[in-house]
Amino acid sequence: MTFTFAAPEDDSLPLHVIDSAGLKTWRETLPEPQRAWVEAAGFRAKLGETLALPGPDGRPAGAVLGHGDGKARARARFGALKGVAGLPEAAYHLATVLPEEDRDELALGWLLSAYRFERYRVGSTRALPRLKAPEGADAARLESIATAEALTRDLINTPAADMGPDDLEAAVTALAREFDADLIVTRDDELLTGNLPLIHAVGRASPRAPRLLDMTWGSEGPRLTLVGKGVCFDTGGLNIKPGSSMGLMKKDMGGAATQIGLARMIMAAGWKVRLRLLIPAVENAIDGNAFRPGDILTSRKGLTVEVNNTDAEGRLVLADALALADEEAPDAIICMATLTGAARVAMGPELAPFFCDDDTLAAVLSQGGQKVRDPVWRMPFWDPYEAMIEPGIADLDNAPSGGQGGAITAALFLRRFVEATERFAHFDIYGWQPKDAPARPRGGLGQGARALFEALPSVLALDEA
Repeated sequence: MTFTFAAPEDDSLPLHVIDSAGLKTWRETLPEPQRAWVEAAGFRAKLGETLALPGPDGRPAGAVLGHGDGKARARARFGALKGVAGLPEAAYHLATVLPEEDRDELALGWLLSAYRFERYRVGSTRALPRLKAPEGADAARLESIATAEALTRDLINTPAADMGPDDLEAAVTALAREFDADLIVTRDDELLTGNLPLIHAVGRASPRAPRLLDMTWGSEGPRLTLVGKGVCFDTGGLNIKPGSSMGLMKKDMGGAATQIGLARMIMAAGWKVRLRLLIPAVENAIDGNAFRPGDILTSRKGLTVEVNNTDAEGRLVLADALALADEEAPDAIICMATLTGAARVAMGPELAPFFCDDDTLAAVLSQGGQKVRDPVWRMPFWDPYEAMIEPGIADLDNAPSGGQGGAITAALFLRRFVEATERFAHFDIYGWQPKDAPARPRGGLGQGARALFEALPSVLALDEA
């Protein structure tokens, strides 16, 4: 699905974006019939409130979109888009000068408001009003971000029956072909000969073979490696999940989907960077050859791991991928995963927590997330908890008992596999919108990718092509 603004040559209607404080002044600029119409309709410029404005012939001559006040905007990302679907179907142009961040949020949100996951539906939904690219906005960049986010959402929303490791491979293959990238796939028993034993152990019980997807793009500039958890469905393994916890496990590849979307943004922007995308793609299934609680596994790095819960499989597949990434000591490694329920308890579904020891990277990430309205929140690699992931019988414990600090201990586990790379950040995302919201229908959701896309150029001192 590709997202574009209305064509410049299209006839368009003016769209006025008015906040609560400016309503009275704006209303007085209108022709008398329109002013009377706005007053009679009771328009109050609440965030997301919309109203079509009539022309002399009774046809729509424009529209007004409520922008609320600062408090309302702070509480509702893309909130101004709430009522856009109710506007008359037409092309619109922005007739109000907005601050850059508000303008870009409105424009991106308008594009994303057109997102629908309709692969399994018969018929089509009503077309939405279209928006011309606002003056001063980087239209190509916003269109690319929206298209990448739609790809992420599609991947997450697709049921596991149609989104297994082979399907995830097909998605990365298509991306590599689109941008002339190289892709190496290591499958099934090749994982053992290629020294990726944890990925093999987690995925070997599924009839759909586990694999590592290794895509590279670009020949100059800093090295940036993206690692995404690609557990296409998670039964919990022999520590099987209850049904209530298994229902959303098609989204357990949300980290991989988000990194695929971010990789697409980067390649479309033409960054001068040597990009690497690593996705361990597996299904955590149940069979006679499934890995077991109590097993001790040896990782690519040589560290041994005692398996105390087969439902803590994400950190296992990421461990091998991170060890591989770290071997070439890139300028930065970014890990993205739907990893722990503890992160959801701490942050809820909207905030994407990340762990990072590099203060500069962490600060720029936080600032970037705030600027592009993609909220992220720094969490600590708390060294005193290191003892919690050391079981005694092996080097590491994949599921420390006690249940406290679960997001932190998972992050500490992953950090053990990154030693040569100075800039490392791990995101523990939810990857799901639990209920409909403006520009974010219920379903799969990318988190942190836009913050990273904003922040990484300055961190890596990149110049866009």
